[in-house]
Amino acid sequence: MAAVAEDLIDTPAAGRQGFFQSTMGRRVALGGGIALVLAIMIALWMWSQAPEYRVLFSNYSDRDGGAITASLDQMGVQYKFSEGGTAILVPAEQIHDLRLKLASQGLPKGGNVGFELMENQKLGTSQFLEQVNYQRSLEGELARSIQSLGSVSAARVHLALPKPSVFVRDQQKPTASVLLNLQPGRALDPGQVSAIVHLVASSVPELTVGNVTVVDQTGNLLSDTSNKGPGAKGLDATQLKYVEQVQQNIIKQVESIIVPLVGKGNVRAEATAEVDFAQVDTAAEMYKPNSPPEPQAIRSQQTSESSQPGPSASGIPGALSNQPPGVATAPIDGQPPAAGAAAAGGPTRKDATTNYEVDKTIRYEQRPMGGIKRLTVGVVVNHRRTVDPKSGKIIVRPLAAAEVAQINELVKQAMGYSQARGDTLNVTNAPFEGVDRPDDTIQQLDWWRDPANLPLAKEIGKYLLLFAILGFLYYRILLPLMRPAIKKFDEATAPPPEPEPESTEAADAQAVAVEEEMEEQEVERQNQGYRANLVMAQELARKDPRIVANVVKAWLGTNE
Repeated sequence: MAAVAEDLIDTPAAGRQGFFQSTMGRRVALGGGIALVLAIMIALWMWSQAPEYRVLFSNYSDRDGGAITASLDQMGVQYKFSEGGTAILVPAEQIHDLRLKLASQGLPKGGNVGFELMENQKLGTSQFLEQVNYQRSLEGELARSIQSLGSVSAARVHLALPKPSVFVRDQQKPTASVLLNLQPGRALDPGQVSAIVHLVASSVPELTVGNVTVVDQTGNLLSDTSNKGPGAKGLDATQLKYVEQVQQNIIKQVESIIVPLVGKGNVRAEATAEVDFAQVDTAAEMYKPNSPPEPQAIRSQQTSESSQPGPSASGIPGALSNQPPGVATAPIDGQPPAAGAAAAGGPTRKDATTNYEVDKTIRYEQRPMGGIKRLTVGVVVNHRRTVDPKSGKIIVRPLAAAEVAQINELVKQAMGYSQARGDTLNVTNAPFEGVDRPDDTIQQLDWWRDPANLPLAKEIGKYLLLFAILGFLYYRILLPLMRPAIKKFDEATAPPPEPEPESTEAADAQAVAVEEEMEEQEVERQNQGYRANLVMAQELARKDPRIVANVVKAWLGTNE
């Protein structure tokens, strides 16, 4: 009763004071402050551990976007859209796994329909519709193949397939058009464009390379075949690359042989190569004079000799006028006529034919394309730098004439110099100005200025800021609020100090004495409290009997 009366006495005073000034109010404020600080610390920790989102797919069609988000919902993956909804963002640690899983489902399809369109053929489809579906499927498959290139973001293929005709004059060749949407900052070299053209031409029957047109998203014609005919002037991409490779090889060979003499960074070389890409086949047949005093070779020799008898008498026998005059004969090759021939009076003829061999040379020569017609090389060598042993300063001196001549000969050997081919070489010794050499002292960037360390610095700064805020909240707010409670808890749970006993019997006696003293103090404290409460209740009953009456009614449970 006395305790209840004491509480009733404190109640009006507590009501007059503020709520947070009372014991209960202070406890509520302490608990609320601790909860608030803990909530802030947990929120900061969760913010630091929030996943980093990266782009899963971008520039997708609406159909692909719906299919991708539906698949992500089924897998329970959190995702969000970028500003404008042009990309789907997912946690960075899951991006590669999600791409593989979505690829196994055929996503994204890229808006192109392939040969899966032929799987949904219905009964009663006309031949025209079948042909249209086949053309759409072929265009979609070609577009997918072109999109697999790294530089191509999207592609569309249009095929013009003419109807077949039984008449040769009415037959037409198919044509194709390819529209490419390239990645930002990317471009296709002529070799890649040629590969796309040949890919499309090889996929459509009777489609030639010249009937394929490739255009990029800015309207530039990439497959320009005007300079690729048999009589075209200029070099194609492969030939230009070969020329550049030849020049770079010559430069590398020249610099590699000069660097050990003058040091790294003290030589610069440039080369220009004229390459003959014409393929020439030559057949030559040459004749040499074979008249004396050159030796002669008899190929064939033929000799023939003939004689004729004298003419017989004609006319009227016995007439002198019918007798012909005698035939005068001369010896052949200065030889006297034969006795028989002279006696017979007929001529003798002897023919001799000699054929000599003709001196002839036949040469067949075939020169492959890619031969070097002419080389032009220029080399610049820096002045030699030496340190003066007395002053310690760097002295720049030109190379000696013998050293320059030696370098000139070495460069000729390295480049394959040919005077008959018309090659030219120029070696110059001059000081380099404004060129940093690798052997010079290069001032390194400070670690805080190095751009490569910025991502790491941002990550470290993020965690340092987090730990600083958490430490401030803990040591400056949470710990001071919890210190009274911790102190009371330590006092309540701490065991009483045990005195050091001098001996076993003395310790037992001391323990008994201490226990009796504590019991007496407890009894005295209870008596004092009872007496004090009794006096307080009597005083209260004298001053205000109504309070005592209300207390008694509360005990009895009556409302009157």
